Amino acid sequence: MTAPTPNLPLVQATHDAVEAADNSQQLQIINAILQAQAIAQAIQPQQPHTCQHQHKQPANVGKWIGISCAVCVGSIGLALGFLAVAIAAVCGTTCLLVLRSMWRQYMGEKR
Repeated sequence: MTAPTPNLPLVQATHDAVEAADNSQQLQIINAILQAQAIAQAIQPQQPHTCQHQHKQPANVGKWIGISCAVCVGSIGLALGFLAVAIAAVCGTTCLLVLRSMWRQYMGEKR
């Protein structure tokens, strides 16, 4: 059996001190790296923010004016077409009534 050495706590304390010194050096290196990155980012020009969405296109007013004019002209043409059909119907009815009366008169004279 070996007797415990009285220097064991002193060795442990020395080992802890060396490890703490290494950790502080690592922290200093990490801190220096972070500061260098911050300086590098400050020096680099900031890129302007670019939008990720599609911008709305301006309303094409000329297209809508053309469509509305076409609709107006078309509706006027359609109205004139219906008017022509109505006039033709009246003329046809009048013609048939006149012919029927002439036919009756002609047939009445034959008897």
